Amino acid sequence: MVHSWCAVSDDDIANVQVGSARDPGFLRAARPILERFASYFRPEVMGFERLPKEGPFLVVGNHSGGQMPPDLPVLLTAWWRERGEDEPVYALFHSFFLGLPGVGPVMERAGAIEAGPAEAEAILRGGGILICYPGGDHEVFRPWRERNRIDFAGRMGFVRLALQTGVPIVPAVSVGAHETVIVLARGEQLAKRLGLDRMFRIKVLPLVFGPPFGIVPGGLPTLPLPAKITVELGEPIDWSSRFGPEAAEDEDIVRECYEELTDTMQKSLDRLASERRFPILG
Repeated sequence: MVHSWCAVSDDDIANVQVGSARDPGFLRAARPILERFASYFRPEVMGFERLPKEGPFLVVGNHSGGQMPPDLPVLLTAWWRERGEDEPVYALFHSFFLGLPGVGPVMERAGAIEAGPAEAEAILRGGGILICYPGGDHEVFRPWRERNRIDFAGRMGFVRLALQTGVPIVPAVSVGAHETVIVLARGEQLAKRLGLDRMFRIKVLPLVFGPPFGIVPGGLPTLPLPAKITVELGEPIDWSSRFGPEAAEDEDIVRECYEELTDTMQKSLDRLASERRFPILG
């Protein structure tokens, strides 16, 4: 998510058709497979009673788990059990991932959309529910010692999006997902030297440790460690009660909202992490 999200015009939104590929029937068929995957992590998702009864609203989570992050499957499988597959829930994905052969169309049927300003705003303007992980590749590959830290890298596009559309934000704080893989280094400098950001919008080239190969580049899959994953959905934060849509262009207000949300999420993460006796075992 980038600063230019504020510059999206009504014409841009009107010309974007997103979400039509989402297929609840496909989700019902795929759910048993995803449930089996999620069950490996002994998932616990709390706080559904705090959610608004319907959209639009924006769910913002901390992204964890390296190259095979389990946080979204854990959240979505619990969501479908609680609220059903028909609810219009979408998730933002990196264009590189959706561009992989055979991956994009399948993920779009599951509600994936490319992380772009017009696409995201169109979902919310249409009454949908949007899940995003602002930290992206920067956060999902944070080193092991920072596993219990919220790190969105100063990316505030989601704040501008919420202010612009007047929708509430629901924090989704997870703990344990970043214990499924041991990230040794992000590799930001190496990614920059290789020009991955210019070519693919990829800012990291991490080094991770995991079975069965030991230390490998982050692009190669490893078997996830069986860490227990807990997700807590927090109380919605509604900035529209304090600010109008014009606040999306005020840097001071955007920063204030960003710090309010990240501070709230960090306090929740600290509490959840303190309840875990041992890493990985939970």
